[in-house]
Amino acid sequence: MTADSPSDLNGTLDAIWVYPIKSCAGLSLREAELTDTGLAYDRAWMVVDSQGEFVSQRELPRMALIQPSFKLGQLVLRAPGMLSLHLALDAAEGPARVRVWDDEVDAFDMGDTAAQWFSDFLGADAPAHLKALRLIRFDPEARRRCDPRWTGDDAGFAQFADGFSLLVASQASLDELNARLGAAGQAPVDMRRFRPNLVMGGWGAHDEDRCGPVVIGEGEGSAEIVPVKPCSRCPIPDIDPDTATPGHAVGDALRTYRQDARVGGAITFGMNAIVRRGDGVVLRVGQPVRADLRFD
Repeated sequence: MTADSPSDLNGTLDAIWVYPIKSCAGLSLREAELTDTGLAYDRAWMVVDSQGEFVSQRELPRMALIQPSFKLGQLVLRAPGMLSLHLALDAAEGPARVRVWDDEVDAFDMGDTAAQWFSDFLGADAPAHLKALRLIRFDPEARRRCDPRWTGDDAGFAQFADGFSLLVASQASLDELNARLGAAGQAPVDMRRFRPNLVMGGWGAHDEDRCGPVVIGEGEGSAEIVPVKPCSRCPIPDIDPDTATPGHAVGDALRTYRQDARVGGAITFGMNAIVRRGDGVVLRVGQPVRADLRFD
């Protein structure tokens, strides 16, 4: 795809989301800086147990209720019944070694105050091994490479995301799901259930599944990302982001039409992507996005 060639898919960047703390609530932004590991501050922090293993809404659904914001050089965290926790964006305490899925990575512990805040909010109803929690920050000097079985010749990197730099979804994909939920007598859901970073408007349902590299923006200020792996879905999309209550309607609906042979028949929604070009580029809601369909 060249700069002046027509594209199969043309649309706009409808939404930008970052999730500063892995598995906590996301933050909708009008613009965000792209880095080689994804959006700035996306999954830069993570909650771990006493063994340094990451925890998520799979074990602790109440993580969905922890709402981040950025203010005056700080990450501010709020949760029901808790005083807000303020963390300087450049703060870190002692070194740590932690595990996210199969990767052990260097990180920094965020100290006892943050650990107590998370333990107090999440630990009360948690299993015994999850009552003492700590907040960890990714070491910016570390390099966590995405799985080369999916990235091929492109070198992709991530911080504490499950495995890839970005997650891409289209608004039409959500609309398709909601139509099916409605037909089954279920309430619609919003995109927060699927935790994408970039939401594409003007594409067809699940066009992100079958497209090649995606150009965002125009001219020298554009960026290029590459969808590489369908995003297999766990129970998290069935957790209500407003109440942290688990359900089953979303998973039930997806199982009727979203099994993907590329990942062993797992249920998928959205595409994991890596950054090919654009480190330091600021992405903005409303920018044009274009891609060609992939036939392979």
